[in-house]
Amino acid sequence: MIVEDIGPAPQSFDLEQATRENQDYRAVAWSGRYLQVTLMSIPAGEDIGLEMHPDTDQFLRLDAGRGRAQIGTAKDDLAFDREVSDGWCVLIPAGMWHNVTNIGDEPMQLYAVYAPAHHKPGKIHRTASDAAADVDDEPAEWSVQPGKAREDQHA
Repeated sequence: MIVEDIGPAPQSFDLEQATRENQDYRAVAWSGRYLQVTLMSIPAGEDIGLEMHPDTDQFLRLDAGRGRAQIGTAKDDLAFDREVSDGWCVLIPAGMWHNVTNIGDEPMQLYAVYAPAHHKPGKIHRTASDAAADVDDEPAEWSVQPGKAREDQHA
């Protein structure tokens, strides 16, 4: 199933099917003025990457695989530590360091909802390395962003 990000227009698709079929590290599925939906596939033994978004709340939901969700106030203080699997969600408040590691033997398939939008509409990163190297991944100008957006931090 291919989902095309059509921007801030009405959209509907089978989110679970699209999430399970996605093979990219991150694929932006829909971008609105205030939030965004991305699909993610994390290979066995790999992780999303330790990061902190100062102005972005996140909702993650696993549709396949097993993970270890870690969240905390500092990158070296991830006091929240839970095992998650198919059907589980992870809620990440803005300003919290977080990571989700695939602890299973198969790809961990999940989707993320960001508020506000965090990535360029329609952006696809095949791998985590591609995402880290991308210098053209900003939200659309028509998206509503915080007044003084602060830079994300990555460990």
